[in-house]
Amino acid sequence: MKLIYSVHKYDVLIFTCLINAGIYRNLALIARYISRTGDGHLYIALAVILYLVEGTQSPFLQTVLLAFLLERPLYFVMKNSFKRNRPPTAINNYHSLITPSDKFSFPSGHTSAAFMMATIIGFFIPIFLLPLLLWAGLVGFSRVVLGVHFPTDILVGMALGVSVACFSINQIVI
Repeated sequence: MKLIYSVHKYDVLIFTCLINAGIYRNLALIARYISRTGDGHLYIALAVILYLVEGTQSPFLQTVLLAFLLERPLYFVMKNSFKRNRPPTAINNYHSLITPSDKFSFPSGHTSAAFMMATIIGFFIPIFLLPLLLWAGLVGFSRVVLGVHFPTDILVGMALGVSVACFSINQIVI
């Protein structure tokens, strides 16, 4: 229990330093747009394009579908098991810049899905791996800037997304 408290204490410290930084207002403007790219619309579009171009036998499409079939339930169970409060609930007199879609923050679903997709796309189209990992990192960072996640929510979301992607690639392709 002491470890969890210590992690939370440092999470709040890092979070507070970020929202009090002079560049915060400029980051907040950009963060709204970056965060929206991780809302899921692009993932659906990719799946539809893969289906239309390659059909249901596409290893790329099968990997994406398996990954989402695993990641979303794992994310949901983790979020509702840990029940970690979001920053506005955990920090007195703080209000996030956006309204989150659910009550709890751990792990970040936007980050998990972004890293999962970046890893899968990067496996099938290696030239996109580094730019997509950068994008996924920015999606996670934007969630902290917008005030709906703590830094460790992002780290665990990243680990979940990459892990599920690697597992799915190994099940379908390798």
